Amino acid sequence: MRDEVDELVEAWASQRPDLDLAPVEVFSRISRLGRHLDLARKDAFTSAQVESWEFDVLAALRRAGAPYELSPGKLLRETLVTSGTMTNRVDRLVDRGLVERLPDPHDRRGVLVRLTPEGKVAVDSAFEKLLDAEQTFLAGLPEKDRVKLAGLLRTLLSPFAG
Repeated sequence: MRDEVDELVEAWASQRPDLDLAPVEVFSRISRLGRHLDLARKDAFTSAQVESWEFDVLAALRRAGAPYELSPGKLLRETLVTSGTMTNRVDRLVDRGLVERLPDPHDRRGVLVRLTPEGKVAVDSAFEKLLDAEQTFLAGLPEKDRVKLAGLLRTLLSPFAG
């Protein structure tokens, strides 16, 4: 089965036979798949009435487990945004009724950000819709190939971890 990347590689090979085009064969496919995933995420989040950045914050709180709360500092580490950006995001999520700010019982100066019941419904809906789309992408791969692909991608990503 040939795809557009095969044609791209052939065109480059005819013009630059001196180059090893193996990275193009891998990363052009990853890039194209990434675009399809971005569209699927957008569709899943739009149908759940959640923006991508909202999902990131809500999902971090949901993954924390009941009572679905984190300090702003932990949210920063989970979402990789600046303090100012996080403050703005939490403010907007509070306005939408998806999270609430509560005093931190262990630190009189601190606050906790907690998922509201409405926030939990929103993030669960968005995540389920996203998983449905991602399952569709993987439908053509047997389980053993999925496991192998996940391992190979983990290896590729390992130099960028932490």
